Amino acid sequence: MRDPRAELAERIAGEVALSEDPGATLRKWREEFDITQTDLADELDVSASVVSDYESGRRENPGVQVVSRVVEGLLSIDERRGGDRVRQHARVLSAGFDQDVVYDLREYAATAPLRRFHRAVDAETVVAGTAESIAGHTVINSVEAIKRLSSEEFYRLYGQSTNRALVFTNVTRGESPLVALRVVTPTPSAVVLHGIETEALWEHAPALARADGVSLATTTLPLEELLEALREFP
Repeated sequence: MRDPRAELAERIAGEVALSEDPGATLRKWREEFDITQTDLADELDVSASVVSDYESGRRENPGVQVVSRVVEGLLSIDERRGGDRVRQHARVLSAGFDQDVVYDLREYAATAPLRRFHRAVDAETVVAGTAESIAGHTVINSVEAIKRLSSEEFYRLYGQSTNRALVFTNVTRGESPLVALRVVTPTPSAVVLHGIETEALWEHAPALARADGVSLATTTLPLEELLEALREFP
């Protein structure tokens, strides 16, 4: 497998190059790395106003050299902070997924209480399930996963263990991911449906979860906040 750092650098640069609003895309990635304009400006040895001007579109579209410097700056800052973002990208790549399908996939050093996982992502429990703890989590773009993954690839969402929480984002009712899970055996310990209130949940979802002994919960926590919370978990 290629160097995850190089893969991530290529991905960021490619997104910026193809974006209709390169400045907004640069801002998205800076915020994804949890880096302030001031910190990035210091890394690039420019003023914070220069970074702001590029992100807001007040300066003309950044060229290849500017984008390359920004990407290198983001990655260098991340490395000095411990490399969390690059490692997250590497985990997804090692499982064979594109990062627009799987946002995060992680195994824990020790099992963690499921109730604490739910608290971390501000989830409301719908069905308790049989598992009290989990050994990892996967955060999935449900629409892209259902459109693009085969049943074998869907199984790889479990990583090293099915004793994990699968968090499905981009959910409207929860019907598609729960039906998809019925054709993949064994089932995960827990499912969290993201972006949906419990009241809007597909009416058959609780019954399916109970039949399989799967914990089911919902959360409306903004995606970036959810991913940030899981970076700190467990």
